[in-house]
Amino acid sequence: MSCEENPPPSSPPIASLSSSPPSFPPKPFSSPLAVSSPSPASLHFIGTREYVIQAQRVTKLVNGCRDILVLYHQGELHAMDLRCYHAGGPLLNGDIEEFNGQSCIVCPWHKYKITLAEGEALYQAVDNPTLTPLRTRWCSKGVKQRVHKVTVVNGNVYVTLNDSSEVIESDAYQTEKFRANRFKGSPNPSPEFYKPIQKQSKKKPLF
Repeated sequence: MSCEENPPPSSPPIASLSSSPPSFPPKPFSSPLAVSSPSPASLHFIGTREYVIQAQRVTKLVNGCRDILVLYHQGELHAMDLRCYHAGGPLLNGDIEEFNGQSCIVCPWHKYKITLAEGEALYQAVDNPTLTPLRTRWCSKGVKQRVHKVTVVNGNVYVTLNDSSEVIESDAYQTEKFRANRFKGSPNPSPEFYKPIQKQSKKKPLF
C-alpha cells in the first residue's frame, strides 16, 4: 500500500434553490474503504462451532464438487482439501505436529507435511551429506494443498471455497473421475476409501 499524501477534500458545492429535488429512495452509499463480505451463497454450512470443536475434524462434500477437511487446532479453525496433494492420502487421519514453528498436518500415507495456515509443503534438506552429524534445514516446496476460508457466524461454522484460478496440486483429487472411482457411486465412503491405492503386481509364471 502506498503512503502518498492525499490533498484535503474540497468543500461540496452548495445546492441552489433552482436545483432539482433529490430522488427517492436515495441511492445506497458506497464507500471505497468498505470491505466486501462474502455473499450468503458463497458460505457453505459445516456445523455449529460447538460441534466442530468437539469433533476436532469434520469432512464434507461442499457444493457438490469439493471434498474438504475442517480442523480445530489450538483455538483456531482451518479448512483444506481432504486429499493430500502427493498421492491422495486422507488427511483426516493425519497427525498435527509443529515443524519449523508452523502447525502442520502429516499425511498418514507418506508422511508429507502440510502447513495448516497456507497449505505449504515442508521438507528437510541436507546441506552436506558428507558431514557427520548431518545438518538439516527446513525448506518449502510452495503451496501444494488448497486451503479455504473459515467463517463463524452466530455460532455456526461456514466455509468459503478458495476459487483461485491458479492450479494447485491437490486439485487433482477433486475430479468427478477420482470421486467416482473411490466412492463407487455412494455419497458415503466405505472403509476402503481411506486405504492406499495398491498397485496390482504381475504374477510371475511358475515355469
